[in-house]
Amino acid sequence: MKTKLIGIAVLLAVIFAGGGYYFYRSQTAIQTLNGYLGGEKIGLFEDEEVQDILRSKYHLKLNYSRAGSLDMVTADFTDRDYLFPSSQTALEYYNDTYGKSVADEIIFNTPIVLYSHKIVADALVNKGIITQTDGVYYADMQKLTECILNKTQWSELGLPELYGTVTVDTTDPVRSNSGNMFAVLLAVTLNGGETIDINSVDKVLPELKEIFSQLGYMETSSSDLFSQFLRMGAGAKPIIAGYENQLIEYAEEQPESYAKIKDDIVIIYPSPALWSTHIYIALDEEGKAGIEALSDNKIQEIAWKKHGFRTDGCDIASAGFSGIPEQINKVIHMPDYETMKKIIDSLK
Repeated sequence: MKTKLIGIAVLLAVIFAGGGYYFYRSQTAIQTLNGYLGGEKIGLFEDEEVQDILRSKYHLKLNYSRAGSLDMVTADFTDRDYLFPSSQTALEYYNDTYGKSVADEIIFNTPIVLYSHKIVADALVNKGIITQTDGVYYADMQKLTECILNKTQWSELGLPELYGTVTVDTTDPVRSNSGNMFAVLLAVTLNGGETIDINSVDKVLPELKEIFSQLGYMETSSSDLFSQFLRMGAGAKPIIAGYENQLIEYAEEQPESYAKIKDDIVIIYPSPALWSTHIYIALDEEGKAGIEALSDNKIQEIAWKKHGFRTDGCDIASAGFSGIPEQINKVIHMPDYETMKKIIDSLK
């Protein structure tokens, strides 16, 4: 009898141990989410500290494929759980195409900026096209747009070493958010500084199309364009449109390389200004887990300090950067989706 009881006890112990093991496994198993990501956020997703928080605290791994903010909306969603574009327009595009998303949330923001070189910035300051206030450069979009439309030669601005006319290189506005948002800045400027809408957009489209027709081939990723800008110098890309976070992240991730170029690269804030909204879109119930995880306080802190995305309560001074304003003023609003669709369609 005693032997039988011992046998039963051992069996129960094995059962409970096995059950505990599988319970433990169920609580700690890593869930993998697959999705599409804007190129400017790859550094954040590849950050080992972020990956560790996702894994240890939320039991998540976020896999991604890079895609432009608008491109990802029409991509193949097979085995995809989320989209993470860089604009509200992409969300409205998604909702218009597929119906209301399972869930969506703004994770962080970053302003659209211009990047240039010191020699170019100095020339534009001399001509009154950009100004400097409290160490921050601001571009007068009206004056800059006039230079582009008038096909002003760089030599006319005191830069005979640069070839051709004044342009701002952007990503493809039909496929990528940074180019799309710069198109909005141009459209508002062409509309006399007034927010563009469905009633006013038609009158600015001819000039808007003319501006982008001068650019030739355009990258589909803001990260690719920024890399080209850094590598090719003022002669090839005097000015580009991008995101504020890109230079902050570059300085953090490649401090030695940044030290070599920091006296040459200039960040310029358009006036008026425009915010880029990085919004996470869940494609299914599983994808919703990414919203809570990416909203984690520590990940939000890392997103600012190491990758330059503005989050709630971020300390601008902590970036250790000069030339970055604490507040972004004279901000315009994005047009509604109907207006944006018309702009995008006209630029195809």
